[in-house]
Amino acid sequence: MKVGYCVEGGNDKWLLHGLHDRWCPAVELVEGRFRGSFKRREILHACLELHTKGVEVIILLRDANDENWREVARGDRAACGPQHTHMTIVGVCDRNVECWYLADKQYVAMQTGRPVCEFEGSDPKLAFNRAMGITRLEDQRDKLTRFVFGAPLHNWLANRSFEDFYDQIRLKGNELSCSVENLRESHTKS
Repeated sequence: MKVGYCVEGGNDKWLLHGLHDRWCPAVELVEGRFRGSFKRREILHACLELHTKGVEVIILLRDANDENWREVARGDRAACGPQHTHMTIVGVCDRNVECWYLADKQYVAMQTGRPVCEFEGSDPKLAFNRAMGITRLEDQRDKLTRFVFGAPLHNWLANRSFEDFYDQIRLKGNELSCSVENLRESHTKS
């Protein structure tokens, strides 16, 4: 199976790759050409491009920045066009993807050796990138994919925008016989 994706930046991309490695490593990931700040008018073109590459699922992942993530997600879903909505997962991070990474600040502090208080605030992007050694010249692909692979993702469900994204992935995974871990069940068994 092929899953296509379009993201805004490296941290988004490596998050998807970490989830891929954790949940469905047999799936082939196909990166769309689109990268950078999302322009809603480009979404349909991105979906068409990925569809012609034979993907069965399209993942669009972007930051809401200062907008309401639910409204951004609604608009992005509508921009996919009716021919792609059934195959598209729209993930919109409330604020930015670093807020997802930091949904469990204790885990980040443990992984980076930094104090939890360093990651407080409404926009933790700079603190997260600094702690992970991410710069414009070095994106830390392996470090971020391993980080996501080992993260206690059930804690990330406290972030509503991640929970929405996870629910879409789990539903699509069930439709396509790709076993995505049940974070709610695994948490209650722990």
